Amino acid sequence: MGWFKRLKDGIITSTKDKKEAPDGLWYKCGKCKETSTQKDVVENFYKCPKCNYHIRLTSAQYFEVIFDGKYETLFDDLISKDILGFTDLKSYPDRLEAARKKTDLTDAMTVGHGKVNRKPLVIAAMDFTFIGGSMGSVMGEKIAKSIDFCRENKIPLMIISKSGGARMMESAFSLMQMAKTSAKLSQLAKEGVPYFSFMTDPTTGGVTASFAMLGDINFSEPEALIGFAGPRVIKETIKQELPEGFQTSEFLLEHGFLDFIVDRKDLKERIGDLLAMF
Repeated sequence: MGWFKRLKDGIITSTKDKKEAPDGLWYKCGKCKETSTQKDVVENFYKCPKCNYHIRLTSAQYFEVIFDGKYETLFDDLISKDILGFTDLKSYPDRLEAARKKTDLTDAMTVGHGKVNRKPLVIAAMDFTFIGGSMGSVMGEKIAKSIDFCRENKIPLMIISKSGGARMMESAFSLMQMAKTSAKLSQLAKEGVPYFSFMTDPTTGGVTASFAMLGDINFSEPEALIGFAGPRVIKETIKQELPEGFQTSEFLLEHGFLDFIVDRKDLKERIGDLLAMF
């Protein structure tokens, strides 16, 4: 009977290629380790029915939760190019191709245009599954084009951040998106068009250091990791213990960096309230 290894929190199997079994009928929570049916999870707004843990969503799932049914995607024709001929363990074109096959997406951000409680909204949402939601030239350009679209049509913009930061394979071209998106947002502000920044787990690096913190309203999901560098890097740099819950959305709310935290089941209504207010 050497197949199973009993640990405190349940049973660990030694299979190498562990899949959701069978065919995604079940979901095992990454936080409380309890198992629920996928149906219960979806009906609970993609949260664990046992502990309310907010599961990471794709852009399409956020659109499903937020929009009134129908929506259209914008700027799908923008595709990343290997400007620098970058290679690490793999070439950049190979990484892009692998990410496209795995996710069926063209890049780490998808822009949707639809209505929330019958009021128009443009949502630019990141996908962490596409190279860690990293910010490259395409993400910067999609945000810039979304801002121009919102300025022309006087429609509010919401960005859903979920990112490991700048995309190293694009080097300085990626870092330039921080200045580009910040400058474009100042144009949006001058037109008096609202911008809502919604931060989800994780929002880090150059994304946090630019457009994610520039919203007219900055808000977040519960227990999201939000920060610039990770806790381990900060701890090693300052050689000090960090406060408990450091870089969680709750910690940021307490210290004035967020306006509010919203449970996903209330997300659509809160966005509807913001649209009505603005």
